[in-house]
Amino acid sequence: MTVEAQDVRRLLDSAEDDAVLVLIEGRTEVLTPAQLESDDYRGAMQIATRQDVLARVGGTELSERELAEQAEDLDTAVRNLGG
Repeated sequence: MTVEAQDVRRLLDSAEDDAVLVLIEGRTEVLTPAQLESDDYRGAMQIATRQDVLARVGGTELSERELAEQAEDLDTAVRNLGG
């Protein structure tokens, strides 16, 4: 699995409202849009924004099961895109 529950938790816990979960070189990172535009992250695949996930789940307080479900959904999306 590429996206794990802890990745979703890191995204939701980010102090940046516009944080983005990305896949780069086989690992996930939570970045700001400014970081995403830097040369260090050129070619990174955007998986989801913090706002996207909040809109789907309705808040930041998720159970471990809910985090795992969100991670599975995001992981499926990544696989479908060839990531």
